[in-house]
Amino acid sequence: DVQLQASGGGLVQAGGSLRLSCVASGFTFSSSAMGWFRQAPGKEREAVAGVSWNSGRTYYHGSVKGRFTISRDNAKNTVYLQMNSLKPEDAAVYYCGKHSGATPILSSWPDYRMYTDWGQGTQVTVSS
Repeated sequence: DVQLQASGGGLVQAGGSLRLSCVASGFTFSSSAMGWFRQAPGKEREAVAGVSWNSGRTYYHGSVKGRFTISRDNAKNTVYLQMNSLKPEDAAVYYCGKHSGATPILSSWPDYRMYTDWGQGTQVTVSS
C-alpha cells in the first residue's frame, strides 16, 4: 500500500521558517512526481509546490515563489518543503501527494485530480 507520512508542521511566528517532510513507501518513489498542497478552513485545497521525479522540474504557486523551496531525496524516499518568511495566510493543513506522472506538464501540477495518493496532513500555524 502507498503510504505518505507528512511531518514538520507547528506554530511559528510570522517571518519564521518551517521545514516539512513527507516520507513515502509502497511504490517506486523515484518514478513519481510529488507535490505539496494546503487547505485552510473554509477554503479549497490548493497546490503549493511540486517536483518532478528527478528534481529537474519544479512548480510553485505564485504566492509562495521565492519563499518556499521544494526538494526531494530519492535515496530516502522523502520530499521536503522548506518554508521561509511565513505569513499568517500560509496557515493551513499541508498535504503531500503522489502525482500520477513522473514529469507532469505545467497545467497538471495544481490539479488535485492528477494525484493518486495523499498523506495525512500536517498543521502549520502562523501567528502575526
